[in-house]
Amino acid sequence: MSDLEHQAKMERLKASVDRRIKAAQEEKGLLVVHTGAGKGKTTAALGMALRCLGHGMNVAVVQFIKGAIDTAEERILKGFGDQVVFLRMGEGYTWETQNRERDKAVAQEAWAEVEKFLQDPSFGMIVLDELNIAIHHEYVSLEQVLTAVGQRPPMLHVVITGRGAKPELIDAADLVSEMKMIKHPFRNGIKAQKGIEF
Repeated sequence: MSDLEHQAKMERLKASVDRRIKAAQEEKGLLVVHTGAGKGKTTAALGMALRCLGHGMNVAVVQFIKGAIDTAEERILKGFGDQVVFLRMGEGYTWETQNRERDKAVAQEAWAEVEKFLQDPSFGMIVLDELNIAIHHEYVSLEQVLTAVGQRPPMLHVVITGRGAKPELIDAADLVSEMKMIKHPFRNGIKAQKGIEF
């Protein structure tokens, strides 16, 4: 492709993007879903939370399932003081706990807290980490989630993470990203690393 052809292509692309920007005038709280078997779902969600914090918004993070793990991101986010609520509400991965009824009871306790946050207009974003796993195992019902998320304040962003997002949740979402695993060091006997996994 010649320089002139490249320039003409970029001019057409810019015109197309400019038309879309001009047409996109609605402002609303988004429902975002990060799913898939690949790594990075929570990391992407917490990156969005940091953006909200940078804009002066209040953020709540509720972790389902992962609750037994102390993480660096929790320590950093709690450093924002009253601007962040960070709740580790699970007792660990389901293959570790091996107690369905207890896991369900803990998830329901977490969900009760989430419902309060979802009605609080002082928050700009709520991150529901690994909620898809809790829905998959029927610790929290999909209907509970869709109803509560649908009744939230109009400018409240909600980010839901975890593999196996239900089709109904995907349909309800404004933004869905699927992380695909290509390669992972754990499969080659490399343990979880500081700064990468926790």
